[in-house]
Amino acid sequence: MVNSISREEAFELLKEFNKNENHIKHALAVEAVMLHFAELFKEEDREKWGIIGLVHDLDYEMYPGEHCRKVREILTERNWPGDYIRAIESHGWKICSDVEPVHRMEKVLYTIDELTGLIVATALMRPSKSILDLEAKSVKKKWKQKNFAAGVNREVIEEGAKLLGMELDEIIEETIKGMQKAAGSIGLG
Repeated sequence: MVNSISREEAFELLKEFNKNENHIKHALAVEAVMLHFAELFKEEDREKWGIIGLVHDLDYEMYPGEHCRKVREILTERNWPGDYIRAIESHGWKICSDVEPVHRMEKVLYTIDELTGLIVATALMRPSKSILDLEAKSVKKKWKQKNFAAGVNREVIEEGAKLLGMELDEIIEETIKGMQKAAGSIGLG
């Protein structure tokens, strides 16, 4: 069993299974937010959090009907650690997976995956098309407009906030901060 996975190895695997530039940007956004939350929570293994964020949708582009299930097969064949696989599966809880997020890292991934989509959509509506000047209040305003970014499952984000024991406003603010660190690589600089 492999003890650790390098970021480079994870990124190459992501690119092997994902060709769509928007999927890559989403993966980079989630990676940045996971790294930010790991830092916020003073987690020792920040890199692990980032890698799990980076490959969380590994199977989505090629196997959309098997999302969060096919990833187990892909990563098991490559000898990835079981806790990485479990964490990735858990982000689809109640949507396409019955693996409940129980560890803090899993709860963060579950919560921020959908939220990054809402934040990207909000940033793209701004004249600057940048996340660097985006504030949480703008995201909250768009949150209330159910037809805006209608594909974003707000219930998942709310449930994740409860699992984490954090206020939604704080999660939005910290998610923006995480994404700002990767603004250039996610096309929102």
